[in-house]
Amino acid sequence: MAKLILGILASTKGTDLQAVIDAIQAKQLDAKIACVISNKADAFALERAKKHGIEAIFLDQKKFSPKEKFDEEIVRLLNARKVQLVLLIGYNKFLSEPFLKAFKNRAMNIHPSLLPAFKGWDRNVHQEVLDAGCKVSGCSLFFVTAEADAGPIVAQKVVAVAENETVDSLKGKVQKAEQEVMLKAIKLFAVGKLKVEGNKVRVLE
Repeated sequence: MAKLILGILASTKGTDLQAVIDAIQAKQLDAKIACVISNKADAFALERAKKHGIEAIFLDQKKFSPKEKFDEEIVRLLNARKVQLVLLIGYNKFLSEPFLKAFKNRAMNIHPSLLPAFKGWDRNVHQEVLDAGCKVSGCSLFFVTAEADAGPIVAQKVVAVAENETVDSLKGKVQKAEQEVMLKAIKLFAVGKLKVEGNKVRVLE
């Protein structure tokens, strides 16, 4: 079977990206990362990519108007590299119709809570979980749709919230869960085991 070709969209450090790179290098994942695309010139995810010989592309949003043009360019770059699955790893930009149409059920985003609870962004999510006094948190991997943090959920993993938990300690735990969930889902996608039915994802036996 041919390697699964991945494309990454990232705006931040790309901690979860490192887990994917490591799994590929350790031959635990039969995939290839074709490119990492970022809307932030200083995103460490781009440095991570370069360090491992992966094509790193910065796209300047200011050069594209309206935003659909920006997403059309992303689609063009991904298609030119024959990308089959796109992973959003800390990507802080809403995707518009050209992308959503081109990569329907082929773009996954990871979120640091058990959706539909605690939508939002990064550290704020962990703070809200702690403020609410939750005993558990976790992560959700879902297929990207037009509505933020609301696409069909591929997988979730629960982590316990300790009595003395901080935003940083919870983030560390959740990121570990994110990496496990993401690697498992990539493998299932590669062998055609994920079937989207409406807003649900069935994992085929």
